[in-house]
Amino acid sequence: MTKNDYETGRLNLPFVGHCTFGKQPACLDWGAIDAHVAVLGAPFDMGTQYRAGARFGPRSIREASTLFSFGHGGAYDFEDDITYLPTDKVQIVDIGDADIIHTDTIQSHDNIEFGVRKILEAGALPVVLGGDHSVHIPCIRAFDDQEPVHIIHVDAHLDFVDERHGVRYGHGNPLRRASEMSHVTGFTQLGIRNVSSSNRDDYNAARAAGSTILSVRDVRRLGTEGVLAVVPEGVRYYLTIDIDGFDPSIAPGTGTPSHGGFDYYEVLEIMQGLSKRGNVVGIDLVEVAPDYDQSGSTAFLAAQLLMNILGYVFHEKGLSD
Repeated sequence: MTKNDYETGRLNLPFVGHCTFGKQPACLDWGAIDAHVAVLGAPFDMGTQYRAGARFGPRSIREASTLFSFGHGGAYDFEDDITYLPTDKVQIVDIGDADIIHTDTIQSHDNIEFGVRKILEAGALPVVLGGDHSVHIPCIRAFDDQEPVHIIHVDAHLDFVDERHGVRYGHGNPLRRASEMSHVTGFTQLGIRNVSSSNRDDYNAARAAGSTILSVRDVRRLGTEGVLAVVPEGVRYYLTIDIDGFDPSIAPGTGTPSHGGFDYYEVLEIMQGLSKRGNVVGIDLVEVAPDYDQSGSTAFLAAQLLMNILGYVFHEKGLSD
């Protein structure tokens, strides 16, 4: 962006125009994705076992993300003295939503998987907006023809239930299903706490599958550098972030809130460290349910976190100013 564009182009305020992620261009032809990042909505919440509503998460995150779309040619961070995501270097497109078939978990998941595969075929980094955490299953399944990945999981809950009353693809199952995939090499699970949906056997199974499990208090004892030290270095990371990993005081808009969660910078600094330590190749952010958060702060948190993570990832690739 030139100085003249900055002064004379459209001001393009957040509430003006079409509501795509970050007000970035839409690309609804999934065979013609040409960008560094492609954002896909996965508005599915039929895997939830308590309060539904995360089907409206993608829309709320997109709307909140317009706040971070001012025409400044990127996002300048004075603490780092870096302009992240400069618009002339990093291209982001929003490819819309996977089609959701009501009551049909398998077909809905297949549609999500198809979208992620199209993003990967285009050589872009997929960012998936959930939806409940079951959408992680088709997202990570889409990586089965890629190089192996280590999953970084931020959540209040372990999500390692195998099967309960015949349910294998709900929002308590995604990390267990991921552990069955040969391209997943291990897990770092952060923020797990208090009374959870998983029992002792599930925790034992997670550790047997190569998971390092750290509670919020563990993370605070270790500090950012201590946490990063237990994460494998130089590998490909897939990030799956459940918004209930954050404390309900800053993220009330979720179906299963759990007190004692992370604050913003605790997670952000770990994400910045991960971007220096390995290659982030995919992201899903799930469980934003806006009906439980009339201020909209949860969606703003989700959008701001994603924007910052993308900035860090592409800075490490040399695409910043």
